[in-house]
Amino acid sequence: MNKKIHYQDIIQDQMTVSKKLLTSYYKLGLHETELILLLQLSRFADEGNHFPTPFELSQSASFSEEEAANMLRKLVQKGFLSIEKNNADLTPISESYSLEPLLEKLYDENIAVNKTEDENIGNIFILFEQEFGRPLSPFEIETINSWLDADSIKPSLIKAGLRESVLMGKLNFKYIDRILREWKKKGIHTVQDARKASQQFHQSRSDQNTDTRPKRDTSFYYNWLEGE
Repeated sequence: MNKKIHYQDIIQDQMTVSKKLLTSYYKLGLHETELILLLQLSRFADEGNHFPTPFELSQSASFSEEEAANMLRKLVQKGFLSIEKNNADLTPISESYSLEPLLEKLYDENIAVNKTEDENIGNIFILFEQEFGRPLSPFEIETINSWLDADSIKPSLIKAGLRESVLMGKLNFKYIDRILREWKKKGIHTVQDARKASQQFHQSRSDQNTDTRPKRDTSFYYNWLEGE
C-alpha cells in the first residue's frame, strides 16, 4: 500500500537557498563541493546545530570528514565563513559558524570579486603555511584577513613582507606586521616600491657595516619579489 504524501511535511522540509548564490558562486571562486558544504552548514543551522563537526557534514555528502575539515579551514581563510564566539551562559557550545561573510561578498555591489583575485588571496594562506611548516592558527588567519580587508594591503605586498621576514631570519607575524605597517607609512603599495625600499635598506646596512668578514649573499632576495 502506497503511503499518502503529506504536503505539509514537504513544505516543512524545504529550506531557502539564494538564487544569486547558485548563479554566482563560481564568480566568487567557490567550487561545487564548497557550495554544498556551505548549504549543509545552512541546513544544520536551520535544525539548531550551529557548529556541526566535519564528521556530521560528511555524512550527507560525497566528501570525507578530512576533506570537510580542510574545506572549512580554507573557507575561513578565504573570508567566506567565520567562527563566532557565543555566550557560554546561553549555550553549551561556545562557537558557531556564520555565513555572513559569504552574504557580504555575494550582495555587496561595491566589491569587485573575481575568481582570479580570490585564488590569489587563497594562495597567501597556503604560502604562509608552507613557510611556517604548519597550519595557521585562527588568530593568524584573522591577522592576514585584517591586512587584506581593514588595511587594504595587496596580496602581492603581503607575500613580499612574508618573504622579507624569511630572508631576514625573523619568521613571525609581529615582524611581518611591522614590515607592512612601515611600508604603508612610507606610501609603499606595490612590490616594485617595496623592492626599491628594501634595496636602499640593505645598501644602507651594508655601508654602515665595517665588519671585514664575508657578508651573506642576499642578491637572490629580489628574485622572490618578481611577480605581482
